[in-house]
Amino acid sequence: MTRLPSARSAARATAVVLMATATTATGPGGVATAAEAAPGTVSYARAAADITGVGKPLDLLMHPVSGKLYVGGDILPAAPETDERGLYALDPATGAVLSHVPQAPGPNGLPRAAAVARFAGPLPGAADGVVFNYPLRGLGSAKDGDAAAQGVWLAGATVTGVGQGFSAGTTLVGQGAVLSETETATGTVKRSVTPGGIGLFAVDTARKAVWFGDFDAGRLHRVDEDTFTVMASYDIPAGLGSTRFVVVDPADGSVWVGRGNTVSVFAAGGALRTTLKGVDLAGDVAFDTVTHRAYVVWMDGDSDSVEGSDANGVGSLGVYDTETLAAAAESVPIPQSSSQYGNAAVAVTPGGGAVFVTNPNLDVAKVMKFVRKVSPKVTGQPADVTAAAGGAVELAAHAAGTPAPAVRWQSSADSGATWQNVEGDAAAKDTYAFTAEATLNGRRYRAEFSNDTGVALTDPVTLTVTAKGPEDPGTEDPGTEDPGTEDPGTEDPGTQDPGTQDPGTEDPGTEQPGGDGGSGSAGASGGTVGDTGITPNGSPSGSLASTGASMLPAAGAAAALLAAGVVAVRRSRRREVGE
Repeated sequence: MTRLPSARSAARATAVVLMATATTATGPGGVATAAEAAPGTVSYARAAADITGVGKPLDLLMHPVSGKLYVGGDILPAAPETDERGLYALDPATGAVLSHVPQAPGPNGLPRAAAVARFAGPLPGAADGVVFNYPLRGLGSAKDGDAAAQGVWLAGATVTGVGQGFSAGTTLVGQGAVLSETETATGTVKRSVTPGGIGLFAVDTARKAVWFGDFDAGRLHRVDEDTFTVMASYDIPAGLGSTRFVVVDPADGSVWVGRGNTVSVFAAGGALRTTLKGVDLAGDVAFDTVTHRAYVVWMDGDSDSVEGSDANGVGSLGVYDTETLAAAAESVPIPQSSSQYGNAAVAVTPGGGAVFVTNPNLDVAKVMKFVRKVSPKVTGQPADVTAAAGGAVELAAHAAGTPAPAVRWQSSADSGATWQNVEGDAAAKDTYAFTAEATLNGRRYRAEFSNDTGVALTDPVTLTVTAKGPEDPGTEDPGTEDPGTEDPGTEDPGTQDPGTQDPGTEDPGTEQPGGDGGSGSAGASGGTVGDTGITPNGSPSGSLASTGASMLPAAGAAAALLAAGVVAVRRSRRREVGE
């Protein structure tokens, strides 16, 4: 029996972008020369492990606050001995089941095992938890870790759709042709309207409207929140097959209606914008309000007799630009996706990092996870560098991508005609540092960023190497030497001024005879300059010995005699020259 899904709440409209897997071209030596995929191209790859152990998954909801993935499960016919009905809270990062709420109140108010058929939205005013419908007329709520759900059994017909209420503590409930605003905790109907149809609807809380489909009559009704009456009705295409979903794009208020192998898109004002047609049956849709993309699940009909089915057993994920309504990427195949076992449901993490899709096939019932990948995109280019031989060189570049791209610097010695990878760990960093050499003058460099989705190359830059400059003479500049430290012209003459000598200490008239230096007179030829002052027998000679005068005046006298001799010699030489 085909499940008719409810309207999707705004909480499920999170970022989803699908793009084709990138490939690369290579040049000589296996060096990439270009990337076929445009930089920043987004794609999805199926995770290695699917999520199982949640019964037959019927619906999904990504909680906007807690970030948990909620799954509504039913009995899996392939394993009836294991009753897996109930509400599951999962960690979307690992797929691990955090908790299982297996029971909800039945018609008599007592807890019983209950499947979760469809979600109305997150529990209002709470950091976690969801509101949901459980067969046949149950309206419940629960959060991760609860032992059992709270809920009520509604009066009236079987519930065919649920949605987020306009006021706190309320839920919108579709029961066939009737739409009611119902208190979630008690099941009390506050107000109702009968637009007609089968009870599929979508809630646009931003524009205070409910879109209710009467597909047998070919009409789409707009119910006003304030008056809770039908304010307008619009024609919808006829003969497109059974209706599977009605969902509002929260970004612009467009209404997407999945029927057969088509999706009709209506503007917020009710006018038909376009009808998308696929090779399989439309199953569900979610929206990315940031990049303005619609993410559609197409399910195989498994039979040539099903209109719009190619009967190959493979469904797909498609992505469309919500502004142009043109295909925005290649589709991603979903194997064993059969509409005969029910509809698929979708949910995505904020930003589109991961996409979750249910597969209700009884043999492979599970939740599939698709991981977002982005081909590298250069965000920082290197610049030309000039350096002296022996100097330091740094080239820097940056790129973004998922997974984080690896970098390898490349060089070209023939003006970019061919490129070679630079070996070594230093060339595998965003900043490549090395020493300039004369042989590298004119060499070109670029960085190659790569991950498993594509390759991106920076612009090439040129290294200019100049000759090594002269060495700095430093502190040994002779021109700066201080001449005053050894300038003989600045010597203090007072220390050896013969004019200040005390003549009484060395009176030549009192010198004792017996020395071999002559008379010792200051006017002598200077023979006494070299006198040791020792007699041949070892006793002191001259006035120093006889008077006991100090050595300092003697030194002064010696200097005076020496000066006199020098003057005499110089005068003698001048006379010789003049002769």
